[in-house]
Amino acid sequence: MDIEDVFPEIESIDDDTLRTGVASAWTTAAGINGLDVEDLPDVPWFPPAQRELDIEAEEASLVEHVRDVTSCAVGLAESLLARDSDIDIDLDVVIAGALVHDVSKPYEFDGMETTEVGDLLGHPHYGVAVVSRANLPVEIAHIVLSHSSRTTVEPATLEAEIVRRADEVAAAGIRSKAVDDLREA
Repeated sequence: MDIEDVFPEIESIDDDTLRTGVASAWTTAAGINGLDVEDLPDVPWFPPAQRELDIEAEEASLVEHVRDVTSCAVGLAESLLARDSDIDIDLDVVIAGALVHDVSKPYEFDGMETTEVGDLLGHPHYGVAVVSRANLPVEIAHIVLSHSSRTTVEPATLEAEIVRRADEVAAAGIRSKAVDDLREA
């Protein structure tokens, strides 16, 4: 199994450098954490929230979440582009950023348990190192760092804002399965 089998959206990135970098980031993240690429679908989405909401590891996977974020981000970007041709959105950056926004979660969690990386850094911060190691550009590192309120870095680009909002919606979708009112999650 190749990383493109896990994340087929990689193939929709036109830019060869971005496509290769995204694949490299995920392959490296899996390998360093003792996972094979085919193990990635078994990685839980976000153990602290899953414990709090009593969502089992197999009920919300990281791969499903990343794919949902990517789909939402592309939908937002395409909708904006369709309505305003003067808007400048790099769809390849949106797709690549969405695909790697949580690439360092395998470092942050070992199954449902938090690791030292999770305790001391958290996935947005460590994700910058992961995407840098994969030679992805600073725009992608910015998306990784600004996609979460767990950092003080706000999105500076439209692509980063799109991924952040898509991540929030996809996470709310998971939480909505556990509560009737999202304000309780």
